[in-house]
Amino acid sequence: MNNKKISKYLSLVLRHKPELANLQLNNQGWALIDDLIKNSREHALSLELIQSIVDANDKQRFAISEDGKMIRANQGHSIDVDLALKATIPPDILFHGTASRFIESIKEVGLIKGQRHHVHLTESKDTAMKVGRRYGKAILLGIDAKAMHMQGVKFYKTQNQVWLVEHVPPEKLHFDL
Repeated sequence: MNNKKISKYLSLVLRHKPELANLQLNNQGWALIDDLIKNSREHALSLELIQSIVDANDKQRFAISEDGKMIRANQGHSIDVDLALKATIPPDILFHGTASRFIESIKEVGLIKGQRHHVHLTESKDTAMKVGRRYGKAILLGIDAKAMHMQGVKFYKTQNQVWLVEHVPPEKLHFDL
């Protein structure tokens, strides 16, 4: 069984289209694992398989509830969920990786969330570059998170160390890294 395909399927139904697995997500994005197993038409799922995919996912995209009965995506939703994240003071500089073909637009409008609820940032240059390579020739951007925070912009940090923010204006970006 291809765990990468199953991980992509879990991302799809837990972030964007729960109806594909006839899932009901609660306000915080949690779905019953039993419903996911029972309703999945794409893959033959089991609790053990789901747990192994959650444990092995290097990006820690998913979380299982403390009682082991529910699963959710940690971030990246295009559907409305409340991840109950608390505003957190960011490090001085955060990073974002993107493809070079997007640079002119980013210089004009900054980083926008697109179909997601937030812009995704990281403390790691390597992680940012890996993300950027998924979309073409990678460009590393630095974000003046300290200045944004000092201006009252709220930052949130997810369980898997991804920093989230509503928008990054172009004047807070460093393109010459």
